[in-house]
Amino acid sequence: MSTATAPAEQLLYRPEEAAKALRIGRSMVYEEIRLGRLQTVRIGRRRLVPPEYIAKYVDLLKREAEATA
Repeated sequence: MSTATAPAEQLLYRPEEAAKALRIGRSMVYEEIRLGRLQTVRIGRRRLVPPEYIAKYVDLLKREAEATA
């Protein structure tokens, strides 16, 4: 019997990690945050992106793509 457990799902991503997950550049993530298109939470001075905000951003991109199609 193994006592090893699966690693916990990451709850918050640094902007650089969010950029990697979205396959976009770091500066693009900061621009989307500045524009209010990608939401973040703050802990002290740090800005972090919860996975559900990444999902909302992807949904926004999909809606925009459908609107221009």
